[in-house]
Amino acid sequence: MKLLSGKNALVTGASKGIGKAVALKYAQQGANVAFTYLSSVEQGEALEKELKALGVDAKGYRSDASDFAAAEKLINDVVADFGSLDILVNNAGITQDNLLMRMNEEMWDKVINVNLKSVFNTVKAATRTFMKQKSGSIINMTSVVGIKGNAGQANYAASKSGIIGFTKSVALELGSRNIRANAIAPGFIETEMTAKLDEKTVQSWRDAIPLKRGGSPEDVADCAVFLASDMSAYMTGQVLQVDGGMLT
Repeated sequence: MKLLSGKNALVTGASKGIGKAVALKYAQQGANVAFTYLSSVEQGEALEKELKALGVDAKGYRSDASDFAAAEKLINDVVADFGSLDILVNNAGITQDNLLMRMNEEMWDKVINVNLKSVFNTVKAATRTFMKQKSGSIINMTSVVGIKGNAGQANYAASKSGIIGFTKSVALELGSRNIRANAIAPGFIETEMTAKLDEKTVQSWRDAIPLKRGGSPEDVADCAVFLASDMSAYMTGQVLQVDGGMLT
């Protein structure tokens, strides 16, 4: 028996990296998968084919979750197309790093909008569906940076820390309706983005991690499967660190 058989999931920002790994793991575990992408159109179309090849229903939506009306339309479209929504994964996110002295208002606003406001938008839009069916699992991607902060990432850290406070509040509000809200805090995860960095720098980061390696998108996706499944039925309001012991 697959862990997510018969469930319908929505994963935002799934054309690459962690989001793509989550979408694929969900499909492998029997979930039907709706996902969003914005600029990576070709990658989004390719992922839809890849998911359908795993024998589940899948559909990609070109949508900007940081736009309140667009997020509402997205949730309505997914429920109309799939019949229900059981799992919501907020993964869409960006960075615009700079020291506070050099960070302008636009860099702050953009990161807060894409990373934090989008989570409010989609959860708010999905709540009515979840409450009607008296079930739902909300999984929000935060970061170890949201727990400990990071120089040069005040905007990103604030957005990811905000996600933690939001997730815990939603867990308290919706728990009585059997709706769970949890967050995942990835540490140093090796993706297409990190592949462009200097190998010496990357190795020094690996050496500082107790498990002596960077994580893979699949490491995070495994955790997202657990939180979406009935195996975590008595867990809500939690932040699971997938960081190789980085913050231990």
